[in-house]
Amino acid sequence: MAVNESMVQDIVKEVMAKMQLASAPTGNHGVFQDMNEAIEAAKKSQKIVRRMSMDQREQIISVIRRKTRENAEILARMGVDETGMGNVPHKILKHQLVAEKVPGTEDITTQAFSGDRGLTLVEMGPFGVIGAITPCTNPSETVLCNTMGMFAGGNTVVFNPHPAAIKTSIYAVNMVNEASLECGGPDNIAVTVEKPTMETSAIMMKHPDIPLIAATGGPGVVTAVLSSGKRGIGAGAGNPPALVDETADIRKAAEDIVNGCTFDNNLPCIAEKEIVAVSSIADELMYYMLNEQGCYLINEEQQKQLTDVVLKGGRLNRKCVGRSAKVLLSMIGIDVPDNIRCITFFGEKEHPLITEELMMPILGIVRVKDFEEGLATAKWLEHGNRHSAHIHSKNVDRITEYARELDTAILVKNGPSYAALGFGGESICTFTIASRTGEGLTSAKTFTKARRCVMQDSLCIR
Repeated sequence: MAVNESMVQDIVKEVMAKMQLASAPTGNHGVFQDMNEAIEAAKKSQKIVRRMSMDQREQIISVIRRKTRENAEILARMGVDETGMGNVPHKILKHQLVAEKVPGTEDITTQAFSGDRGLTLVEMGPFGVIGAITPCTNPSETVLCNTMGMFAGGNTVVFNPHPAAIKTSIYAVNMVNEASLECGGPDNIAVTVEKPTMETSAIMMKHPDIPLIAATGGPGVVTAVLSSGKRGIGAGAGNPPALVDETADIRKAAEDIVNGCTFDNNLPCIAEKEIVAVSSIADELMYYMLNEQGCYLINEEQQKQLTDVVLKGGRLNRKCVGRSAKVLLSMIGIDVPDNIRCITFFGEKEHPLITEELMMPILGIVRVKDFEEGLATAKWLEHGNRHSAHIHSKNVDRITEYARELDTAILVKNGPSYAALGFGGESICTFTIASRTGEGLTSAKTFTKARRCVMQDSLCIR
């Protein structure tokens, strides 16, 4: 079933109708001026957390879920106001996904081996205090899903958020601590600093009491984490292609791709960033995109103008990231109605608006003669990030070949990209997708380590 924009709006209205905004956080829990003080506070709290039962942890996580739902609109508006990125209705929905589909303690399981020589248990235990670097694209969503997963595993977490989203991030950190206190748990299960910088990030990464670092962001921050000498979980960049072949339902493909691309103005790293279309159906696909899905076709001169604006001096213009199609077009002097939600054009795969990960609702279409050329083109455009890719085809063999060749952490077949986050698809939700280090969609079990307990020649009842 396709998930269209009207369904998004219906869900947002339902969420907002259930909100109790009076439960907004009132304190300033988990926020410190000094990173070393923040780490020390998280270390003290972790000594309590690790002794808590799974039921106690789950009770706190349940309250975090409730507070996330209740504060979804506040967090969404804060995120848009502070960063200028995305849109409020979609951010509300993202927080709803976090509340409903981020796994808790149920994700922590035990293995048992029983035989003639006894019983062996493999149980998952905490790392301790985890360091986390979070982005400005999904600030509160990442803080919330990371805290829930890390805390479920018995850890506490120290955040170094992106400075461009510090107010929103602090609000989320305060909220999870109030959830813990409300249930009789400790304060500072998640902590941060008032003014995160590269220096505070370096302190966190080098601190002896932090054995694991999770980074959600661009390639630079992931590289820094992986060079820290500690275990790192790296959720880095992607440039997800959407391949459409001649066997696909072209009309549905147009709807799915544009819906996925425009979700929160293309901020999710999994979102469709460009289209690779077999030539025989490329014009039909464009027809549906222009006439049914609110896309605007730009000519070569307009492409050049847009490139100069969004890739100013050859570098990504941060002021354009997460902006709507209407705003982006206004930057080059084009006024369009509010129903225009995506910018499109035909171009070569080397076109800068196609080859660069923009995080904007811009969908360049690359024509290819057949599936084989499309496969090679999509692989080239994904740049070996092995993050996400999408395909629209009814040929199972082609889908299989595409999946094997691109080897991405996420592959969505015949649906919008956000199905991978559990919206219209069967999946857990997370905003830390560790493609570079191989964990894929992170969850509570990602933030635990295995411990083997062996009972020799006993407790085997047969």
